[in-house]
Amino acid sequence: MDIATVIRARRAYRSLEPIPVTQILINDLAESAQLAPSCFNNQPWRYIFVYDSVVLQQIHAALSSGNEWAKEASLIVAVFSKKDYDCRIGKREYYLFDVGLATGFLILRATALGLVAHPIAGYSPSKVREILHIPDEMTVITLVIIGKKSKTIHKNLSVKQQEVENKRPLRNPFSAFVFHNRYNNSD
Repeated sequence: MDIATVIRARRAYRSLEPIPVTQILINDLAESAQLAPSCFNNQPWRYIFVYDSVVLQQIHAALSSGNEWAKEASLIVAVFSKKDYDCRIGKREYYLFDVGLATGFLILRATALGLVAHPIAGYSPSKVREILHIPDEMTVITLVIIGKKSKTIHKNLSVKQQEVENKRPLRNPFSAFVFHNRYNNSD
């Protein structure tokens, strides 16, 4: 698949089927993140690939009620870092940007492999830190839920989630986020 096809194929599906989690898969996804650009090549990203059934069960307790669907995933990737791992120039902190780039690479690679890699914000960062032994000074940025798209829509999805499962949600038009030469606030 060429990169444009992968970008267009990427979707945040919620109806998932189990996948075999192998060291080869983990290395493949990690290598894709590893190759992302970062400020001065600091590579501030940190990932914990969670696939052990006991640890997955513990992570499920940290999910918000709107993310019940994530309990079907075979793999959850905890994404974290801290600002000291990356460039700080004046008040600008790059670590969130650089970790986002690397995680985007990981998500696109998962998509190219025929998987769903769905980042979520609905979880308790403090519970995730506790369960995974992530130090308090680290920022848990997101959890990426990984599985295979199910052919059927799971019943544990909310009505709204079911509606968008087979139809791509509307995207903002270019006019909402693309400006030429200068910012033009027309809001």
